[in-house]
Amino acid sequence: MRTLIRDCNIASPGFEVKHGSILFKDNIIYSVLTPGESLPDADLTINAGGLTAIPGLIDIHCHGRNNCDFTDGVVEGVNTIGKNKLKEGVTMMLPTTLTQSEEALTAAFDSVAHYDGMGVKMPGIHLEGPFVNPSEVGAQNPAFVRMPDIKMVERLNAIFPIHKVSFAPELPGGDTFVTDLLAMGIVPSAAHSAAKYTEFHRCYAKGLRNLTHYCNQMTPLHHREIGLVGAGLLHTNVFAEMICDMMHSSPNMIQLAFKVKGVDHMILITDAMRAAGMPDGEYDLGGLPVLVAGGAARLKENAALAGSVLRMNVALKNIVEITGLPLSEAVRAGALNAAHSLGYRNIGRIETGFTADVALIDDNFIVHNTFVDGELRYSLD
Repeated sequence: MRTLIRDCNIASPGFEVKHGSILFKDNIIYSVLTPGESLPDADLTINAGGLTAIPGLIDIHCHGRNNCDFTDGVVEGVNTIGKNKLKEGVTMMLPTTLTQSEEALTAAFDSVAHYDGMGVKMPGIHLEGPFVNPSEVGAQNPAFVRMPDIKMVERLNAIFPIHKVSFAPELPGGDTFVTDLLAMGIVPSAAHSAAKYTEFHRCYAKGLRNLTHYCNQMTPLHHREIGLVGAGLLHTNVFAEMICDMMHSSPNMIQLAFKVKGVDHMILITDAMRAAGMPDGEYDLGGLPVLVAGGAARLKENAALAGSVLRMNVALKNIVEITGLPLSEAVRAGALNAAHSLGYRNIGRIETGFTADVALIDDNFIVHNTFVDGELRYSLD
């Protein structure tokens, strides 16, 4: 199957062109053509009409959408999330769990294992919790917090692959946990943590290179104890995931992080909960009541932020406006960096030989088409 996207502006890391064309052959980008080059024959030709082609976005931290949550453990909910994430220009995501009982997590893993695959790709799960610091639970359910347990990870991983585990590195055995996760091919990431810098660095020395929802539910920067926020700024080779909805972190903090770290180790995430794509109202997150109003999801009990209702295309728009980065650089944070953090080397660019995951957006970052493995899976019209 040969698919041609003609007359599209292309914004890919290190590459921009106006009125170019892209040819897919099955699930691979076969060629990228500049204006004036002869257009090849194709089985399907789509005239983009000047829309901008970007690499398909990758959301490695998403709990749900359209009133569905992965920890509901319902296959139909997984299918609903997978299809609706296409509207954001997302082509790959990591279904993300909550701090729940092992029984609930087992059901969640089993539901993802039975995903119909008709929406975005879901190659692995992001296990957020339950190995978090009780003092930094945030919107995680404190009833299910436990110490790092690699045997539990192995049991869940046997149901469906785990790609990433977010945990508090200062907990007993945190550094050994990092070593064990890496040996399994799983990315360890610091989250919901009260770690001091020395505690972070002990795990950094073992290979920890990720910070989950950077700046949120982690030790802040102080001039006598730089904590995890300071660690992220100091170690530019550490990936920092940010919820760029301008509520979880201020525009100034977003600008500072991108300026100090550079775009190569920043990752956009949504941390979206079930209310994403839904009207304001009352929802729940892991059994905790949540009120959604004015674009913010907050715990009913104490008004703490409880995930987000952010969409990935909006996050990309926000950082372009906040940082002033050209779109071709900003998309590194929306796709390529997430792919690299997980070890994928053939995803995240519009370039010959790369996987044909592409989204077409307009000047307002509204997604018009999403292609997954070269297949058109979403159209706005």
